[in-house]
Amino acid sequence: MSKIIYWVHTSADGFIDGPNGEFDWPMMGPELSAYSESLDKRVGTLLFGRPVWQMMVGFWPNAESISDSPHVAAFAPFWRATPKIVFSRTYPGDEWTSRVITGNLADEVTALKARPEGGDMLLTGGAALAGALTELGLIDEYHIAVHPVVLGGGRRLFAAPEQRHELRLVDSHVLDGQVVVSHYQLAADR
Repeated sequence: MSKIIYWVHTSADGFIDGPNGEFDWPMMGPELSAYSESLDKRVGTLLFGRPVWQMMVGFWPNAESISDSPHVAAFAPFWRATPKIVFSRTYPGDEWTSRVITGNLADEVTALKARPEGGDMLLTGGAALAGALTELGLIDEYHIAVHPVVLGGGRRLFAAPEQRHELRLVDSHVLDGQVVVSHYQLAADR
């Protein structure tokens, strides 16, 4: 059975982007990049909600011509080569989209997780899809990178959950001397 891994960057005040949607603040040093790459090695499919997808597809297809960052150089080929699923009721897809899921979220994701092949699935960033999957108990691992910045507004990491979700800390690391990455799983008594 495949797992869903949620990998997200957040500010110290709990926002995944700034008040105007800005995402120019995550600091991808060598240790944080290596952590991200270790997650990628487990993954056979990338998952995106539409807002994050539109940001990703605007950058990663030609990322090396936009940035000379070592993280970009390592992640861009992986991003281009890995199947990508977008969750949206209205988005028709594009040349980089492997599949668009428009149906019942619980049924569709449960079927994806039950498939015998394909490895784990990585949900990168976003709030709405991650929140909906959290409410359904379908995210298996949470990897949350807290960056040393206060944004003062934006989209919350977990926007108005409908119920309490107990998580169990697996481990936590300070990477590059400034970013705290915590790895959680849903508590066993869910």
